Amino acid sequence: MTSKDTAIKTIRELPDSAAWEDIEERVRFLSAIDKGLADVRTGKVVAHDEVKESLKKWLAGSSAG
Repeated sequence: MTSKDTAIKTIRELPDSAAWEDIEERVRFLSAIDKGLADVRTGKVVAHDEVKESLKKWLAGSSAG
């Protein structure tokens, strides 16, 4: 399914009362998921343990102030 097909399907599934902001938010959300899945397929990921360690260091550094 192309990006355009996904956007059209998404818009059709939203309620008729959906505002422009609702449509934009849903399309951006699905786009971000697609980008994340593409990153996983190409190996552009960070191991969970690395993220935890980085976050631990970042939080320790930010609380020093």
